[in-house]
Amino acid sequence: MVSSTTIYKKEVRMSRFKKLSHTVWDCKYHMVWCPKYRFRVMEGRVRYYVRDVLRELCRRRKVEIVEGNVQVDHVHMVLSIPPSYCVSRVMGELKGKSAIQIFRKFVRLRKKYYGQHYWSRGYCVSTVGLDEETIRKYVRWQQKRDRDADAAEQQELNLD
Repeated sequence: MVSSTTIYKKEVRMSRFKKLSHTVWDCKYHMVWCPKYRFRVMEGRVRYYVRDVLRELCRRRKVEIVEGNVQVDHVHMVLSIPPSYCVSRVMGELKGKSAIQIFRKFVRLRKKYYGQHYWSRGYCVSTVGLDEETIRKYVRWQQKRDRDADAAEQQELNLD
């Protein structure tokens, strides 16, 4: 006889998996990328626009954003990508399509970047696996640290 706690644990464990017609999957990736030359350009309206564009692009591709934030000089995201999509192709689409939209909205950025290349060529990706909660905490900590640094910078400017 199986105890009720065992069944509960099994149900919780299975609930994290998603299903396609012939596939049961749980593929999560921690991804980090930055603007070219690591310029600190994602502030204010640009930051919120980048966030909204990335949300929309992920929604269209049926890629779930588990956790994410846009820093002034890089983007952190934990994405749940279906196994039918190649991770590098998803990253290429996110970076390519978002760059086009960013340059359309913020024409002044075209002067800063040569050849309409907003994002740097590379990116960092790692599978989340069983360490998902640790990664999610790190992404939230990074966001809090950035907010605290911005507040300290603003306070310093107000004192001058």
